Amino acid sequence: RLEEVATPEAFAREPKTVQRFYDMRRRQLLDAAIRPNAAHLALAELERRWPGEVLVVTQNIDDLHERAGSRQLIHMHGELLKARCTACAAVRAWREDLGVDHGCLSCGGASTLRPHVVWFGEMPLGLDAIHQALAACDLFLSVGTSGQVYPAAGFVEEARRHGRAHSVELNLEPSAISAVFDECRHGPASEVLPRYVEELLARHPGA
Repeated sequence: RLEEVATPEAFAREPKTVQRFYDMRRRQLLDAAIRPNAAHLALAELERRWPGEVLVVTQNIDDLHERAGSRQLIHMHGELLKARCTACAAVRAWREDLGVDHGCLSCGGASTLRPHVVWFGEMPLGLDAIHQALAACDLFLSVGTSGQVYPAAGFVEEARRHGRAHSVELNLEPSAISAVFDECRHGPASEVLPRYVEELLARHPGA
């Protein structure tokens, strides 16, 4: 159960169990068979070719956007391939198993490292930068989300409140908030997102 491995209380109660769970996920992510799909690649292509700024805000904790080539990223739920010190909050890259006895190289704290992921009951990361981007954006894309998890589910309404953003849902099926969007495209993200990006870039020949 997620409550047993994805809460601060679970980590305090059973740190070895929590670390083992994320060790397994980390090993899976580093398997050579795990690669970016066409949706990841389409977003990276959009960032490369779009004349303005493209920011990807992801709830995923993997590094597939980076591997695809995206550079402007906010991981609002953290990153699996990083560890964070519970004493000084220093964050560092981490690709090995993370044991309860590992200490922090920044502050020297012993047994202070945890996965750099946001657990239930914790505040998502990068919210200030996300809110700034929502206030300024002209085009808001929501890709592959249920529309039920907040605060992310409220981002489209926030973007629309500022009166500038055209909003598009690109999802396998209608989400809980589909009616809020100006436009919806439904189907697998690896199909609908590359197609939408291709159309978008074709409408802007200089991109």
